[in-house]
Amino acid sequence: MTHDHDHPPVHDHGQPSPAGPVADASARIARPNDAAAVGMVQAAVWRAAYGNILPQAIVDQFDPASFARVWHDSLKTPPSPRHLLLVGCAGDQVVGFVAVGPSSDRDATETAGEVLALGVHPDARRQGHGSRLLNAAVDTLRGKEFQSMVLWLLAQDEETRAFLTAAGLKPDGAYRDRVTDEAGTLAREVRLTADLSQS
Repeated sequence: MTHDHDHPPVHDHGQPSPAGPVADASARIARPNDAAAVGMVQAAVWRAAYGNILPQAIVDQFDPASFARVWHDSLKTPPSPRHLLLVGCAGDQVVGFVAVGPSSDRDATETAGEVLALGVHPDARRQGHGSRLLNAAVDTLRGKEFQSMVLWLLAQDEETRAFLTAAGLKPDGAYRDRVTDEAGTLAREVRLTADLSQS
């Protein structure tokens, strides 16, 4: 199982909290010292998303420290000037993240951006963090002069797909099967897209 952070599952569905809005909720550009918190969130998101798909031995390898090292390295030395990591915060606490950059799809044009990773900690969902991060991703991609956005997610994740389609993304019919472990376990992902050239 590779532990890179390309295309992890997307979670949080942007619903308001029954208790009301979260105080001081925000999204901002991540700093290298956010890597540990982002790694913790990513591990929790992946465990929740893949827990019923992959063998438990693989799920157990979703280690916050390993993810944090990858994020720290990419924050110190981004893959390109068009790559950026944003974090969602409740007060000072990092509870979510979104990474954006150029699309690496074979059929992508130079104006296609991608949400490479998007996740909200399970304990912080339904408080608007997912919507806030998705909006920040759109603004960031537009600011970097991308005209379209793509995002890959697990095919069976209907709840997240409903959140994303409600936000304006649409499936374009593309899919891929990713090998997730040495036994050849496959996880199907589908691609959603949005036009960023319209305000």
